Amino acid sequence: MNICVFGLGYVGAVSAACLANDGHNVIGVDPYQVKTDLINEGHSPVIEDKIEELVGQGVSSGRLRATTKAREAIMESELAFVCVGTPSQPNGALDLSYVERVSEDIGSVLKDKDDYFVVVIRSTVLPGTTTNLVIPALERTSGKVAGVDFGVCMNPEFLREGTAVDDFYDPPKVVIGCSDDKAADVLEPLGAKGGAPIIRCPLEVAEMVKYVDNTWHAVKVAFANEIGRVSKANGIDGQAVMDIFVQDEKLNLSNKYLRPGFGFGGSCLPKDVRAINAHARGHDLELPLLAAVLPSNERHIETALDLVLKAGSKKVSVLGLSFKAGTDDMRESPMVEVVERLIGKGFDLRIFDENINLARLMGANQKYILDQIPHIGNLMVNSMDEALNHGETIVIGNGAPEFREVPGKLTESQSLIDFVRVSDDPKPAERYEGLGW
Repeated sequence: MNICVFGLGYVGAVSAACLANDGHNVIGVDPYQVKTDLINEGHSPVIEDKIEELVGQGVSSGRLRATTKAREAIMESELAFVCVGTPSQPNGALDLSYVERVSEDIGSVLKDKDDYFVVVIRSTVLPGTTTNLVIPALERTSGKVAGVDFGVCMNPEFLREGTAVDDFYDPPKVVIGCSDDKAADVLEPLGAKGGAPIIRCPLEVAEMVKYVDNTWHAVKVAFANEIGRVSKANGIDGQAVMDIFVQDEKLNLSNKYLRPGFGFGGSCLPKDVRAINAHARGHDLELPLLAAVLPSNERHIETALDLVLKAGSKKVSVLGLSFKAGTDDMRESPMVEVVERLIGKGFDLRIFDENINLARLMGANQKYILDQIPHIGNLMVNSMDEALNHGETIVIGNGAPEFREVPGKLTESQSLIDFVRVSDDPKPAERYEGLGW
């Protein structure tokens, strides 16, 4: 293909050199003459393993060159990668002026270009930027319509400094957010590398994915460092602790616990998070990340409660009271907290949970319900249908398999609030509200 790359910084230079190495004709575009001169002389404008050699080979073969003139590059190309910077402003917000300016530059040339053209955003931008800033700028300056006259994609990069070339050729995934399938069809062959999964999704999802990845990496670093501080305070080798931690690929390094849903509860997680924080305070350690875990969970439970309050009906049926499906354990169940709050606000409740039968509760769970929440027992019913017949608002509080049937059982007047996502359908019922989706 004939490709132009806007922005010859870290991402742009690596992308341009690797695309040229793949056999494409690539024109780099940057307003800074020093960068374009470096590339045209066969040198990389950034320091990165293997990139100097690739730039030299690309220029020598005639497949890579650079210019400061956007019109020239666009008129000779079929697709443009936008790799300009999105630096932080003093308040932490992104400076999108470079993205907007390049979008306007591209649009002003597309006005005079008859062939279908694809604009691919690789710059890191927040959800909504492509739809609300890039596409309007392109349409305004070109007089054309996105998805008809030209295509727009969001293709976040997952390049690590120091291993960027290797990451380009062996990415963890290829994410293509697109305005239309035609644009994605043009872009997809360029990203198919190393057997990585190719994932098409809405533009906003693709934008969000990059932020999820980077914030998760930051959380992992902060988590490991805080564990290291606690370990050292106890005379323990934190590296040895985390060496064992990372060997668990069933739970620790896996997709477990990484789906938006309800807050955590039960007899282990809240207690152990409190304990390690209290232990750290005893050693005069400040652990901001671990200290924020319980408040974050509490805020999430309040968000769930707010959904029920905003539904507008006092007649509510709760399906699932235990903290997790398949158990009768209600100790520190977030659903118990929601029910308590609704009772206090005068809601007319019915509760169904197949695993909670007062006659069968034993030990700690029996004592908990008799001593702590005896009034809730009076609100429980014996079948899901009995609960559904009562409520105008139906709340699903855990992922019991039988609750998957609920969306299909609702009447036209009932609304469903799903805390755990019982269906793969993002909107399984007409009046449906999910917690985090």
